[in-house]
Amino acid sequence: MIYLERIPAAPLSQFVRVIWYASTDQVAHGQERVLPNGCVQVILSLARDFLLDCPESEPVRMTSPALIVGARSVYEIIDRSDFACIIGIIFEPGGFSRFAADAVDQFSNRNVALEDIWGPGAQRLRDRLREIAAPVDCMRCIEEFLRNRLLSLAMPRSATRHAAVDFALGAFRRAPALSTVREVARSTGWSERRFSQVFREEVGLSPKVWCRIQRFQRVVRQLHTGAELAWSELALDCGFYDQSHFANEFKAFSGIDATTYAARRTQWANHISV
Repeated sequence: MIYLERIPAAPLSQFVRVIWYASTDQVAHGQERVLPNGCVQVILSLARDFLLDCPESEPVRMTSPALIVGARSVYEIIDRSDFACIIGIIFEPGGFSRFAADAVDQFSNRNVALEDIWGPGAQRLRDRLREIAAPVDCMRCIEEFLRNRLLSLAMPRSATRHAAVDFALGAFRRAPALSTVREVARSTGWSERRFSQVFREEVGLSPKVWCRIQRFQRVVRQLHTGAELAWSELALDCGFYDQSHFANEFKAFSGIDATTYAARRTQWANHISV
């Protein structure tokens, strides 16, 4: 498999974390569990005119070849065959709000056809990408498209994230315990209710859920490295109250336990073989 990443230049880097490309000559069906990370993504299939939706206990069905994948608070099942040739954009928390006509929580735990939000430009972008042979040129094309869209005067939302959301994201990264949510809200000068509303509309998740996911992600990163730690030690190191709290939270977000994750992990920390 070929896998490449491109970090966009400023000012786009304030909103977009990475542009990635993946392709393989060995296309095979099989499913993977994708874990929530709190970010919005856009993905475009360049190999075929559909992506596969794999709801549990339901038949697999075809969906749009270009999707907005909203910030998730639960895992998602995907089909490996989608990686025949695919390109994606991972937005920074709150970064997608600059590219959306609606509040970002409208996309949470949903996959929405990109054309429904970006109009005919989404199809033109995908058509152009399919004509480009070199993966690095595909990623440059995506970056140019996003930069032009960012600078467009026609965009309906503000040019930067709300200052309170930026402040909160920084505070939560430094001290992501749930007890900080009320304190951070107070620091913004807003009520906790108003703060939570604005954060949810720009990031896609409530502050409490977002903090829980970041704590869960710290565990995922530790497990993916193969670090051998006692569960109780790992739980406390990553900010959980105790081992039981850690186990319950891990199962809530991933649908499996940490032992199963360690046995089924793949080259990507947030992908697990089903």
